[in-house]
Amino acid sequence: MVRKVLMVAEKPSIALSIATVLSGGQMSTRRGSTEIHEFDGNFLRAHAHFKVTSVIGHVFSVDFPATYQDWAVTDPLDLFDAPTLKIESNPKAHIRRHLSQEARDCSYLVLWLDCDREGENICFEVIECSGIHLKKGARNVFRARFSSVTEQDIFKAMDNLGQPNENEALAVDARQEIDLKVGVAFTRFQTAFFQGKYGNLDSRVISYGPCQTPTLGFCVQRYLRITTFKPEKLWVLHPYIIHKGYEIKLEWERERLFDFDVAMMFQKLVAEDGTVVVDNIFEKQEHKSRPSGLNTVNLLKVGSSALGFGPQTTMQLAERLYTQGFISYPRTESTAYPSSFDFRGALEVQKHNPHWGGYVQTLLADGYVKPYSGTDAGDHPPITPMRSANEEMLGKDAWKLYQYVCQHFIATLSPDCKYVRTRVQFSIGGESFYCTGQQVIAKGFTAITPWLAISEKNLPEFTRGNKIEVSKVELDEGSTTPPDYLSESELISLMEKHGIGTDASIPVHINNICERNYVQVQAGRRLVPTALGITLIRGYQCIDPDLCLPDIRSFIEHQITLISKGQADHSLVVKHVIQQFKQKFIYFVKQIEDMDVLFEAQFSPLSDSGRALSKCGKCLRYMKYIAPQPPRLYCGTCEEVYYLPPNGSIKLYKELSCPLDNFELLIFSMPGPEGKSFPLCPYCYNNPPFEGIDTLFGATKAGSGKKTGKGAGMPCFLCPHPTCQHSVIAQGVCACPECSGTLVLDLISAPKWRLCCNLCNCLIFLPQGAHRISTTPKHCPECDSTIIEVDFNKNSTPLKDGATLHAGCILCDELLHSLIEMKHGKSSFKRFAGRGRGRGRGAFSRGRGNKLDPKMSFRDF
Repeated sequence: MVRKVLMVAEKPSIALSIATVLSGGQMSTRRGSTEIHEFDGNFLRAHAHFKVTSVIGHVFSVDFPATYQDWAVTDPLDLFDAPTLKIESNPKAHIRRHLSQEARDCSYLVLWLDCDREGENICFEVIECSGIHLKKGARNVFRARFSSVTEQDIFKAMDNLGQPNENEALAVDARQEIDLKVGVAFTRFQTAFFQGKYGNLDSRVISYGPCQTPTLGFCVQRYLRITTFKPEKLWVLHPYIIHKGYEIKLEWERERLFDFDVAMMFQKLVAEDGTVVVDNIFEKQEHKSRPSGLNTVNLLKVGSSALGFGPQTTMQLAERLYTQGFISYPRTESTAYPSSFDFRGALEVQKHNPHWGGYVQTLLADGYVKPYSGTDAGDHPPITPMRSANEEMLGKDAWKLYQYVCQHFIATLSPDCKYVRTRVQFSIGGESFYCTGQQVIAKGFTAITPWLAISEKNLPEFTRGNKIEVSKVELDEGSTTPPDYLSESELISLMEKHGIGTDASIPVHINNICERNYVQVQAGRRLVPTALGITLIRGYQCIDPDLCLPDIRSFIEHQITLISKGQADHSLVVKHVIQQFKQKFIYFVKQIEDMDVLFEAQFSPLSDSGRALSKCGKCLRYMKYIAPQPPRLYCGTCEEVYYLPPNGSIKLYKELSCPLDNFELLIFSMPGPEGKSFPLCPYCYNNPPFEGIDTLFGATKAGSGKKTGKGAGMPCFLCPHPTCQHSVIAQGVCACPECSGTLVLDLISAPKWRLCCNLCNCLIFLPQGAHRISTTPKHCPECDSTIIEVDFNKNSTPLKDGATLHAGCILCDELLHSLIEMKHGKSSFKRFAGRGRGRGRGAFSRGRGNKLDPKMSFRDF
């Protein structure tokens, strides 16, 4: 009997590498939600048929049930005790269904997920989706552990299959639940409170995060040190001598003085003496140690400080290099290599590289040295190059990162740098001075990492007791200076030191405080906090400093580590931490006025912000449009805030009103020449008038664990109102060929008339230059699409006898069908010229055998 084995990787590219190696390239590939590679081989000493596929990161994410998603209904305090559930992270990818289908005829499951806690968590998501453990027991589920996608590593992992670690998976579950409940509760309360009062916060959401906020706290702490710093004048004495052709500036043993009169006294003593005496000469051979192995945190710091990449960009580049097989797994805390690591093999791979191949060949011939021990965190070996490459293969940015990884690895196997350090001590006028020199005698590893090289400084030969005349004596004035703003590299070091985040999440937390407009990245990749970021941290310090200090998060991470080691119960840890934060939240809400005083001093109230734009449907007074993030309308009479779609422009729509609530309609336009425009009612957008509207159209009700804001996001082209001239019923034309949405006439797109899908980015360009295009109450008898009426320009009409008015279906009318064009995203292509007989996305093909599915008709929405 042939054994059937399903193998699942974390990314499609990893699945392809695994299948290619294990099959020897003899495999078949078919398409699914992700590709499936099939081949025959041996498994557990028996003939087997393998299927290798992948997920795309996490299959599930943690969120609250629908009953807790509405900001207006749910008290944020209730979220601490609310149930959570796991939902598909990307429902459109259908990964859950994909895994279930592929596992139906398989008896064995081999998990090739990334070998970290997140990967272990995804293992159990895959197990749940496949159902294999339910059918045959856990003995049929295996875990492959690997650090790179090289042939050697893949075969080694296959020969040493183990079991997935449930404790590590539970540790991730614990972190996700804690971060969700704490973050969303504080975020909803803060956002509703402050955005309901101030107009120039310039952030769509006033978020809180158990990791994010202490990260911001480090930046603000440095800012406060800078702003409270008081410079102090200082003076430094520097005699100069000329000896054997060298002019040498002597350093003062006292370093500096803060009293000008005393400094002047010493200058006078030295100048009056006028001759320095060589008291002592010290020579010492020293060495600069080669680096230990490269881990993730050090890679992130170098990426920011030396290569100019933000932490998130660095990790994206490293992930790409890993999935392409050029480096080993880039998420590791270890700087120590295992004793069995094949250093010679790794060097052999690089010996023909045009950039450092010559150095590597010399190193192999003369004998490499093993790296220093470093730290073994028990996860992956340090980041190591696995294949040779050049810039043309990788691209500019990826090459820069790959080049550093290679040079660092080669440096770990190179000798130490050796140099002689010389220190000459002098005396004059009762004061002591010195000068130093350095001379390299063996470059060692700095030959391959020149940025770490020792700066040479030559000194002339001195003899003890020499007397040398002073050429001049300078008293340099200066002042103490404040520290600079935190660099990303310094922030990463602080986060690592205090246990904020993991090697995988550190880039995410830094990126979050930038996206929230709490800090801005300036020259030298330094993080300068904004007024909003500063005010938030100062507010937490006033109410409960623990909320922005790293101590609590360090405690949480310690507890989560205990879960991962099986030394603490997952549910008890979550319950304990959640209850701690619940009490802090209750106190925070009671004391919010202390923070509000700081906001009031920094930001403008809503009543003083924005400009008059449209009338409120309740009081018929003009509401103010407030443009900074988040965009919103504020009615000063009703004291109501109505959120608007982000990332676009808003203007009044012909002073038309919504038939449901009498609010004036607006036009929202997305940026770019192909950006969609659509009308919306401010009230309906925030309060969908039809039950289940967000479920019906797939619109995510903002205010869930992942998206914040009060608007449910329902523009007019989603509204099914039967009589409104702007609704999907009135302006919908036909089903979208790209998704389950409806193509709706863009009423303000003239003269470049077009249809826009109300769910995806599909655009249908109608006959251009027409005076007018409008929908009619009639429907096509062939496909049930709405008949549109086109009034052509008389100078360019395609109609016979100079006629300009024509009505028809864009799918079935030959003339209109030939004049329309489909665009999607940045790509543009003709879609409707042929007469094919495909189904689904080919619904725009003509012919009675290709009618649109009635289920996709806009009237059924």
